[in-house]
Amino acid sequence: MSRNKAAVLGSPIEHSLSPVLHRAAYRELGLADWSYDRFEVDEAALPGFIAGLGEEWAGLSLTMPLKRAVIPLLDEISDTAAAVEAVNTVVLTEDGRRLGDNTDIPGIVAALHERGVDKVPAAAILGAGATASSALAALARICSGEVTAYVRSQARAAEMRQWGERLGITVRTADWTLAAEALSAPLVIATTPAGTTDALATVVPKQPGTLFDVLYEPWPTALAAAWDERGGKVVGGLDLLVHQAVLQVEQMTGRPGPLAAMRTAGEAALAAR
Repeated sequence: MSRNKAAVLGSPIEHSLSPVLHRAAYRELGLADWSYDRFEVDEAALPGFIAGLGEEWAGLSLTMPLKRAVIPLLDEISDTAAAVEAVNTVVLTEDGRRLGDNTDIPGIVAALHERGVDKVPAAAILGAGATASSALAALARICSGEVTAYVRSQARAAEMRQWGERLGITVRTADWTLAAEALSAPLVIATTPAGTTDALATVVPKQPGTLFDVLYEPWPTALAAAWDERGGKVVGGLDLLVHQAVLQVEQMTGRPGPLAAMRTAGEAALAAR
């Protein structure tokens, strides 16, 4: 039996763009017998879902709240996934093994690289959630100096400093009330929910560096729009989504993910919402 079935799991899942991106890849690659679906699966249902997968399954994409919950159910995880204790990709091998990886981290690096950002002397992160730890891991690869994380709570601040120690990067933390200071960094990664950074749009510096805002809906965010107006480089959440999905397609199908076709499909789907 050929392994030609994949899906994205999470809760809530109905707004996921992953099916649009992966199906566009299959069309472009001529993989007519491949399918990619979405399933509403929470942490309680995850072990049963994975146990029930047949040999036709090639892989899974995982979104919240499953990225950490899946780890005990796997045979092996990559160093990248282990670094942030988060798996967003499961590849099911022909010999029945379940391998976990994290394509968000190289996805962030690839999205920045595409915009000409290969190395930065310092960076700032807005927020301290799950995406912030992936952003830190990406910065460990491209940032030569200090990263400042702007957070709301002391507990989150301590967490971010711990992540920095694990990832081998110096993290300084500052209170969210000082977030306007972040905008003068050469690279700013905003990892906060919609609306959180809107107030910062009025204080974007005259010559901003690069902003990576991980949101893709609504887009552009107020901060991204103001940044663009001032002539700064802007990388968005769709860039991240597409680049991490390109890597997933390659791992699941063994064929390079077609970046342009996947991005076009993602843009069209967002425009239609």
